Amino acid sequence: MDVDKPLGSVIEGSLSAGLEVRLHADVSVEDMRVGKFLVVNGVRSRFFCMLTDVALGTSSQRIWANPPHPDDEFLREVLAGSGTFGTVNLTPMLMFTPNAGKRETPNLNLNGKSPLASFQPQSSEDMELLPVKTIPSHFSQVYDASERDFRKVFGWEDDPHRRNFSVGQPLDMEVPICLDLDRFVERSNGIFGKSGTGKSFLTRLLLSGIIRKQAAVNLIFDMHSEYGWEAVSEGKQFSTVKGLRQLFPNQVQVYTLDPESTQRRGIRDAQEMYLSFDQIEVEDIMLVRGELNLSEASLENAIILRNEFGKTWITQLLNMTNEDIQIFCDEKRGHKSSIMALQRKLLRLEELKYMRSACPNNYIDQILQSLDAGKHVVVEFGSQSNMLSYMLATNVMTRRIHGKYVRKAEKFLQSKNPCDRPRPLVITIEEAHRFLDSATVRQTIFGIIAREMRKYFVTLLIVDQRPSGIDNEVMSQVGTRITCLLNDDKDIEAIFTGVSGGQSLRSVLAKLDSKQQALILGHAVPMPVVVRTRPYDQAFYAEIGEPSWDEMSDEEVFAAADAAKADLGF
Repeated sequence: MDVDKPLGSVIEGSLSAGLEVRLHADVSVEDMRVGKFLVVNGVRSRFFCMLTDVALGTSSQRIWANPPHPDDEFLREVLAGSGTFGTVNLTPMLMFTPNAGKRETPNLNLNGKSPLASFQPQSSEDMELLPVKTIPSHFSQVYDASERDFRKVFGWEDDPHRRNFSVGQPLDMEVPICLDLDRFVERSNGIFGKSGTGKSFLTRLLLSGIIRKQAAVNLIFDMHSEYGWEAVSEGKQFSTVKGLRQLFPNQVQVYTLDPESTQRRGIRDAQEMYLSFDQIEVEDIMLVRGELNLSEASLENAIILRNEFGKTWITQLLNMTNEDIQIFCDEKRGHKSSIMALQRKLLRLEELKYMRSACPNNYIDQILQSLDAGKHVVVEFGSQSNMLSYMLATNVMTRRIHGKYVRKAEKFLQSKNPCDRPRPLVITIEEAHRFLDSATVRQTIFGIIAREMRKYFVTLLIVDQRPSGIDNEVMSQVGTRITCLLNDDKDIEAIFTGVSGGQSLRSVLAKLDSKQQALILGHAVPMPVVVRTRPYDQAFYAEIGEPSWDEMSDEEVFAAADAAKADLGF
């Protein structure tokens, strides 16, 4: 790729609709791919642009009415560039402008040369990166973006002043595209894509970066047991990839709600975890009302039971006989049929392996201790990955952990002591549309967190294949959106909720490959960008991970296990 060779000239355009560029005769339209980055040299500024559409044009209707014969190479070459040509549409994203102290009025007396030819790219130190407020003039020349341009826009991974993390490369260059992880964890974020596009691999990639750069602590609700120890790699041949526990044995702890499943898969040092009925509140039951098929009347009577019995309302209800229910209804004005239906349907909770009438240990407090110590926690569900089990457990744990963080944040705001500042917490949930749809978002702790924008140092990382099922208000608050291939028009439209200029990116998103490509836009990147995602392979393990379990001596393995137990108070 010759970055000094002009590819075409700007022939028309507007700030809102983008630029139309006519390609030069020696440039093949087949080299222009949607999502490619190009630079337009204006008189005073360089415009960093994304290619959003490719088209063919002719100068006369006679050409397409009577095209040359396929074997007539001579006539086709004669027409190329004059009678037939290619055009591309560009969307300006950013502009490189000389710093205010170094701006000079352009010299228009150039011995007959166009002032457009006078623009000479300056060093990165001399250029200021600004949002686009104008467009280049007619016939401005278009070039391939250089490595220097990408470095100026996206930075570099080893920047000592920022927590940058490379997530991939542009489609046609070997240059890292970096996320600013400090900005990434400031707001809730989303990873979207249809099934099979690699959302889980991309999620592991980002979580690894957060752990490696120490940008936040993570609480991962691992519905399908893919993030803790290892996961099955997609492909014709069976293979596995390392989970976070293998990559960071000293920093990641695994809790399991299904110890038998965890033992069968050979996970080391996973901590058993249980929840009790007295930790479940009516709000948690409201979230899973669809899974339990509960009526509005049953939920209203659940509130009556909660007001009477407090935290033990579920235990008391499950132990009631028909006579007890009748007496309760007579005294408290409850509805017998509704309470009996509620009792019958809540019996399903006893089938969950991790539910107990009472727990000797408060496992949620143990998780909080791990997070306070800077450890990252993966909660595995094993065979308990049905939606009732997943939604109930995640809501119960997150509500209590968020409550503790609220109190910590309030203490920090009062004392202003840096030692009281809570560690930023990122909570990862899958099947997010089940928690954040319009019908239930007001009743879940996740809707509150998504709208708080790190007010209490807690944000979400939502992983979902149906973004159209997420409430529009929540989607508008999602800071950074990393989107793999989507086919459904409603899902594509949802991705651009609250994004200015989103219409020009719809075609880019629809043309992504089904594997290892993603569109990234939002708070953690200076502009939307299409990337070939970074491989999650042995080279990545060696670059980012700690010494593996296999590389550790027996003494180091035992020391890591003892340290994990000490963090838990064992």
